Amino acid sequence: MAGAISGTPPKAVAPPGRGPVVAALMLSMALAALDGTIVSTAVPQIVGDLGGFSVFSWLFSGYLLAVTVTLPVYGKLSDTFGRKPVLVTGIILFVIGSLLCATAWNMAALIAFRVIQGLGGGALQGTVQTVAADLYPLKERPKIQAKLSTVWATSSVAGPAIGGLFAGYLDWRWIFLINLPVGAVALLLIVRHLREPHRATVRRHVRVDWQGALGVFATGALLLTGLVQGGVAWPWFSAPSFAFFGAALILAAVTVVIERRAAEPIIPGWVWRRRTIASVNLALGAMGLLMVAPTVFVPTYAQSVLGLGPIAAGFVLSTMTLSWPVSAALSNRVYNRIGFRFTAVIGMSCALVTLLVFPFLPFPGQAWQPALIMLILGGALGLFQLPLIIGVQSTVGWSERGTATASILFCRQVGQSVGAALFGAVANGVLAARLAKAPGLPGDLDSVSTALENPATLTAHAADYLRRAVDAAVDNVFLGATVAAAIALLVLLFIAPRRFPVIQDTSPDE
Repeated sequence: MAGAISGTPPKAVAPPGRGPVVAALMLSMALAALDGTIVSTAVPQIVGDLGGFSVFSWLFSGYLLAVTVTLPVYGKLSDTFGRKPVLVTGIILFVIGSLLCATAWNMAALIAFRVIQGLGGGALQGTVQTVAADLYPLKERPKIQAKLSTVWATSSVAGPAIGGLFAGYLDWRWIFLINLPVGAVALLLIVRHLREPHRATVRRHVRVDWQGALGVFATGALLLTGLVQGGVAWPWFSAPSFAFFGAALILAAVTVVIERRAAEPIIPGWVWRRRTIASVNLALGAMGLLMVAPTVFVPTYAQSVLGLGPIAAGFVLSTMTLSWPVSAALSNRVYNRIGFRFTAVIGMSCALVTLLVFPFLPFPGQAWQPALIMLILGGALGLFQLPLIIGVQSTVGWSERGTATASILFCRQVGQSVGAALFGAVANGVLAARLAKAPGLPGDLDSVSTALENPATLTAHAADYLRRAVDAAVDNVFLGATVAAAIALLVLLFIAPRRFPVIQDTSPDE
């Protein structure tokens, strides 16, 4: 493969037009975006067929783990060898993983094959965003980003319906087999239409930092496993937790030493030395943290507190995905006038106020109230996230764009993992405190939600008590999310530069 570039960064081009490549990017993103939502609705059928109820959560955790820890690796490889080989590899891995998942004979095999899917998903998430930035100049990037955001929005709404349809009327294995034709079309379009021009100056002997890649992978795996399993498979303050987090800390220190000595480190020091990228990494990490509140706890709130069915509860959350791509598409009209940083500040300020309103909703309330909050929150976060991603991509050249994009997506993913563990502990802690006064009732969020799905097993007083306990738990989670929003806002105000140092396609306002 060709080596890394130096000099003027080239653009990936797709003569005679960008249409086929854009279609391929949207299909590739759809593979990753549909994955979580389409699988979640088929879990009862999967468990009924394969067994393994005690470990089924690893269907999601294993995939998330593989995606997260490979993002920095794929980002560096795309800068070194080009986007096309990395994207092709990602699609092939994802399709192979999907085919293997469809043939799984037990839960352990399915989890292992989901990890293979995740290895492909990590290449898809980061590289698609990078190719989109390569194809479009600064002023046009919101167009492609809005299309990619629309893919995520559509997937979040369509995924549960498709998964339920396949699981209920065909077979759960079809939720994986459907990826094969989609992946094949995306692969064909990428191979035929994505062109990366020959680079003028090439370093012929590229040394890939495989030791650093292994260190990043192992450190991330230990950290995320500790976060995912802590408070679930074992108590937080227990030997397994201390072992995982301690080993992750030691490996992190070893990886830093390796990266400092490497000629081409997987995570270069400039990712954290450059004020713009470092501040966006922190801000997107905080956003990942706060995103757990709506995506994980709003459906539970809608079903357990408001008494809605799964479809109606999904609609409450889906309003966020309707406004997100719209505000993202229109964000360029704002940041072209006032800059990336101030646009993101406006977005996160609105998100902070919106999150703070949630705990003051009346009990039990009506469905339109949280739906309206989600609608506003989606618009606010679309105004926050997209300008920061485009801003960072516009401050680096071609040879650094993959690494920079992967770093901010990696931080967002880690923030989500930390948020899931932290807010899960907060919710269960509040429930435990509330239900300690009512012995005989379930004491954790999952058990309470299950009990409320079968109201015949509860007295009216007990059901009302449980609903109020869930309401209090979710309110506290949203207060925690408000703190995360405040952290993101403080990072933008006091760490991020007032103007992002755009190096190409410069906007007069930046």
